[in-house]
Amino acid sequence: MPAPGPGELLVRIGAATTCGTDVKVFRRGGHPRMLKAPTPFGHEMAGTVVAVGQETDRFHAGDRVVVANSAPCGVCEWCGRGRENLCSDLRYLNGAFSEYLLVPRRFAEVSTYPLPADLPFEIAALAEPLACVLHGLETSALERTSEIVVYGGGPIGLLFVDVLANSPSDFPGYGDHHIVLADPNLPRLEAGLRIGADESVQVSRDGGEAPRLSKLSRSGDGFDLAIEATGSPAAWQDALASVRPGGLVQLFGGCPPGTTVPLDTHRLHYSEITVKSAYHHRPATFQRALDLLASGRLHPRELLSAERPLAELEQALRSMRRREALKVVIRP
Repeated sequence: MPAPGPGELLVRIGAATTCGTDVKVFRRGGHPRMLKAPTPFGHEMAGTVVAVGQETDRFHAGDRVVVANSAPCGVCEWCGRGRENLCSDLRYLNGAFSEYLLVPRRFAEVSTYPLPADLPFEIAALAEPLACVLHGLETSALERTSEIVVYGGGPIGLLFVDVLANSPSDFPGYGDHHIVLADPNLPRLEAGLRIGADESVQVSRDGGEAPRLSKLSRSGDGFDLAIEATGSPAAWQDALASVRPGGLVQLFGGCPPGTTVPLDTHRLHYSEITVKSAYHHRPATFQRALDLLASGRLHPRELLSAERPLAELEQALRSMRRREALKVVIRP
């Protein structure tokens, strides 16, 4: 059992949730930014403080907390611009798949958040992916009711649908959007309809679906916003081809290193199409994610397919790989 040093916290994990990144780490043996094997991993977590180090006054033993998986430095150029996700010294924290986690000082100071007493650990752990989605929507800068297509009905795609369909009025630019969800998996499409998608379409994993989907927009000439949430080059191409003139493409899903995608330069230029991408989250979006989860307006339990003990983590990841589960709650 580690003892927390000055400024550190020792947290007993109450619940951790699996995600697609964990499956990638499991399959590939590492991650280009977040960790280097061999190491504990898992990064969506909530639990209880059981010990605090000296010089720690924000938290005490017994406090319920959620810990973000990154901590910016707060002093570099990017932090000064409010783009902490691009911090030149952004540090990552892994190890959610464990009984206890030692939280380093920087994380204890800027990336640990108190939990309301009535927010379950497994729901609070979803603040990390939700914070990423909120960052993606902020960079998309919706200003009016829009026609939106979401490629991918995994946890991230479903969170996009949930926020767009159910976010409160104090989230600027969100309103009565027309949302189309596209995915090959029928149960995921059904989940999307339950949480607020207006239409769902079963599509091929090989792409080439943009012409068919564009006709589902009310205008018939494409969408105002296309969100790619799969990390598939084929879906990137479909997203780029799905927007109408003046539209915006949010390439949210990260493709494998070395991937390239062809670009229709004529269409991009003469139709004034905006292409953006979003990586990770920021402290402001993490806090907003917690507040939104606590509000009860979203449907986070739609994402939690099963619960397993820590000893069955491998089986949980394999079930995700077979697309039998969206996310699995790991309860040490």
